[in-house]
Amino acid sequence: MTIVDFFQQSAGKWLSQRTSQNLSSMQSVAGTTDLWIEPLGADDREVVELQSKYGTDPALFQCGARIRWETKPTLDNRKESGATILVALGSKDSPQEGKLLQKSTLSPTTVGASRYTIGTDEAVTLITESDTMYAEERLWFASPNLRLRTSFIKHNNGTNLASFCSEIRMGNA
Repeated sequence: MTIVDFFQQSAGKWLSQRTSQNLSSMQSVAGTTDLWIEPLGADDREVVELQSKYGTDPALFQCGARIRWETKPTLDNRKESGATILVALGSKDSPQEGKLLQKSTLSPTTVGASRYTIGTDEAVTLITESDTMYAEERLWFASPNLRLRTSFIKHNNGTNLASFCSEIRMGNA
């Protein structure tokens, strides 16, 4: 599997069921979110802007996606929504590794970059690091319409979060 294959297989509408655990306070939170994943080409305005902001070589472009999300309201939380633009850039050294640029509507002036690797088990691992945190997320398909995701986030202040998501394809984007 390549990153392009992964993005193409991820396209569509998904129902995501998430359980998160704050490992420091031992608090658990569960929630449900609708996701819409739409492929973006190299000529998409937001893709071009994000690559320009990072000064990346357009020849390294592999694929892009717009991910829109909307949480389902619960007794404790109100409905929230947002979107993220992702741009996958390949590595000159390995087709199974690269960089993932991202921009979120939650913080439109903040852009970020992660590293991705694709294992022999066809799982995609994303690693994001900053001065204040380390995050590792692993995504894989159990079947064409069932995607699984785990993540671990470690903050410098001692807070550690772990989560598991099962995502069921509900249709086309």
